[in-house]
Amino acid sequence: MAARQSLQRRQKSINTTFESSIDSTAVEEKLFGQAEEEDGDDDGPVVFICGKCKLPVGDSLSWDGSEDCQNQIRLKRVTDNVVVGEDSRLHEASKRSLCLIVDLFCRGCSSVLGMVYASTPKNLDHKRFAFCLNVADIDSYVLGSASQMLAAEGPKEQPVTLEYRGIVEQQLTENIPFD
Repeated sequence: MAARQSLQRRQKSINTTFESSIDSTAVEEKLFGQAEEEDGDDDGPVVFICGKCKLPVGDSLSWDGSEDCQNQIRLKRVTDNVVVGEDSRLHEASKRSLCLIVDLFCRGCSSVLGMVYASTPKNLDHKRFAFCLNVADIDSYVLGSASQMLAAEGPKEQPVTLEYRGIVEQQLTENIPFD
């Protein structure tokens, strides 16, 4: 019975911690002056990859925001190619804003990709437990952005079918005189 009450108190404490978090759109409005609007863009999802070994580390479907002043993007989820470090350290985000952070590493090449804020002051709650990736350490590409086509896929080209092949062979034999 005592264990159950302890668990309920602990769960209530965790719930109140996350209730104080801020919606990422509100943060973007305050940081950048306006929320990012959903355009009718034809751009597909973005895949973020390690800048060194090119392993995928996350995608835009788990987007949580960006920090232009720190050159970082925030994701809610990352792939298994991102390893959360074991050692936490103090990080001074701004004057009088000490945070406890843990580094993020690439599983493939062990390069540092960013950090996770484990403990933050109230004004940085939106960063807590989000994966903050350094833009300088990652690359990205947009799915569906490839523009190269094989010759057979061009607008005037036809695929080589048995019927088409027969027609071409017939034309070749009619036009080429054999000795």
